[in-house]
Amino acid sequence: MKYIVLAFVSFLAIYSVNCEVYYEETFPDDSWEKEWVYSEHPGKEFGKFKLTAGKFYNDPEADKGLQTSEDARFYALSKKFKPFSNKGKPLVVQFSVKHEQDIDCGGGYLKVFDCKLEQKDMHGESPYEIMFGPDICGPGTKKVHVIFSYKGKNHLIKKDIRCKDDVYTHLYTLVVKPDNTYEVLIDNEKVESGDLEADWDFLPPKKIKDPEAKKPEDWDERATIPDPDDKKPDDWEKPEHIPDPDAAKPDDWDDEMDGEWEPPMIDNPEYKGIWAPKQIDNPAYKGPWIHPEIDNPEYTPDAQLYKRDELCAIGFDLWQVKSGTIFDNVLFTDDIEVAKARGEAIKKTQEGEKKMKTEQDEAEREKEKAEKPDDEDDDEDLDDDAGEAPPVEEHDEL
Repeated sequence: MKYIVLAFVSFLAIYSVNCEVYYEETFPDDSWEKEWVYSEHPGKEFGKFKLTAGKFYNDPEADKGLQTSEDARFYALSKKFKPFSNKGKPLVVQFSVKHEQDIDCGGGYLKVFDCKLEQKDMHGESPYEIMFGPDICGPGTKKVHVIFSYKGKNHLIKKDIRCKDDVYTHLYTLVVKPDNTYEVLIDNEKVESGDLEADWDFLPPKKIKDPEAKKPEDWDERATIPDPDDKKPDDWEKPEHIPDPDAAKPDDWDDEMDGEWEPPMIDNPEYKGIWAPKQIDNPAYKGPWIHPEIDNPEYTPDAQLYKRDELCAIGFDLWQVKSGTIFDNVLFTDDIEVAKARGEAIKKTQEGEKKMKTEQDEAEREKEKAEKPDDEDDDEDLDDDAGEAPPVEEHDEL
């Protein structure tokens, strides 16, 4: 036992040196009601959260989270924590979302703020540092938002990341690294990655079109031209439609009453279409003109795009048409492996949810079957009998 304790203490010592968990929340009990602050921003009808594991779960206590509880409501709830910066270190923002209501339109994202957030006045226009997580509205919007604030302006990722849209718990992870790269993971599986400068419009482009450059007037971009030696044949001009030579004026046609008779028109079999000279290679062709580029004088590289000077608060600021989303397992850390370890534990939650949901669905089907009126069964029997031919009576031959 002594060796186990020493090993555990050594693990904690290594953990404290190599990893820092800035903030973690698993909503174990009702204490969240004293620590989180509802917005009172005027002009909005805000919905309330409740603590629950939902209708189906793996563990009724461990799986508890904050659930939206009122339909067609804005939600605005936040909590402040000890400020930190990710300067020189990775930043991991991670949390789980469970749309057990089979959401049709609503947000499932969180926002991360600096210390200037006025919690009781938090609303959609409150400045934030990061917005991350799923957003669903109808069949057209099923995406993961990754938005960063940079120099007072919000910048959306230029890639389309599809979110999960089923009824089970899913873990969303954003990793921002000091080398200005990032990763987005869902259920510990990487779904997107890249370079911050390339995938967001934080900075002006490195190159711009030279404003002094203009395409020369004699620049020929035509790859082919009409053959000047190609001439239209003399017999080319044939009308597209001609009078039907086989048509005859009806016997009862009266010119005085019906007017002068004209045969109906038919397609001319000798019609060759509109003549155009054949195309030949253009001897003066120079290819498409490409506008020369120059260095953009407004571009300045920034090696610290990743850096957040101060992160101090988390908020759920969103709209939902149909409530029922559960938020849980919030983690802000600088250790990617710790976040992954938390993610592996979430997979057990998914397995338990699916098992319980399957059992509930089967029980509901059995209940509906048992509650089916007897006369429906009789009607079905009658319908089955109606399709059968009546029995044939046998008679002795006379």
